[in-house]
Amino acid sequence: MELLKAIILGVIQGATEFLPVSSSGHLVLGSHLLDFRAQGIVFDVMLHIGTLLSVLVVFRKELIEMARAPVRWLGGWSSESQRMYLLWDVYVVVATIPAVIVGLFFKDNIELLFTSEFLVCLMLIVTGLMMIASRHLNDRGNRINGARSFLIGCGQALAIVPGISRSGTTIFVGMLLGVNRETVAKFSFIMSIPAILGAAVLNLGDVVRNPPSPDETAVLISGTLASALTGYLAIKLLLDIIRRNRLQWFGYYCLAVAAAGLIYFASAL
Repeated sequence: MELLKAIILGVIQGATEFLPVSSSGHLVLGSHLLDFRAQGIVFDVMLHIGTLLSVLVVFRKELIEMARAPVRWLGGWSSESQRMYLLWDVYVVVATIPAVIVGLFFKDNIELLFTSEFLVCLMLIVTGLMMIASRHLNDRGNRINGARSFLIGCGQALAIVPGISRSGTTIFVGMLLGVNRETVAKFSFIMSIPAILGAAVLNLGDVVRNPPSPDETAVLISGTLASALTGYLAIKLLLDIIRRNRLQWFGYYCLAVAAAGLIYFASAL
């Protein structure tokens, strides 16, 4: 039964990590409804690693070019496209700084937030309102630069709070700054890589001190694979929806989930 619950939560994670509906919020609510809490932060990190694999697969060409760009620049040869990829390397680092600061100095406080289903519902309302408002934001032709990447990174740091969508917030902030929605969506996916790796490193000590048993390992692996497969499909779906400027669909969904959650938890009091 725990294995099935892990797969279900893996599917939830993969489907919601990149869709702007808050994966952390859905995991908190899903774990509560399924009565699945034993794995804690380790299980949550493993599911995020699963979605990391999906990003690496979908954007493998861009990531390879970003990895080559510094080498070619040092070698004295760089085309216009290579210079763009080199700048994106810098911008991803800049965008990661706010999340690193929050993760290092507020780790214990953040973990406490994952115990409040009521807070999750309230933050889902915030996410929903951002997605509904996004349809009114226009592309002003602005490119991602150092200042804009930092502000987008601040959105990512804010999304550490469960119920606030990481992809939704970063895309919303980018669109608010006048960046093309497809460009900022791709940047949002790529900048998630160091953030997910950073979360895994921060919680590596918990895994070492409390290594999972063989049964727990099977549960972790199953959830990770489920999140990777569904994450791949979710990225493809979101890119298509962004091209059609229909992010408000997710806003209505978030408001509906938040309302249902508030009613459910209020009735349980």
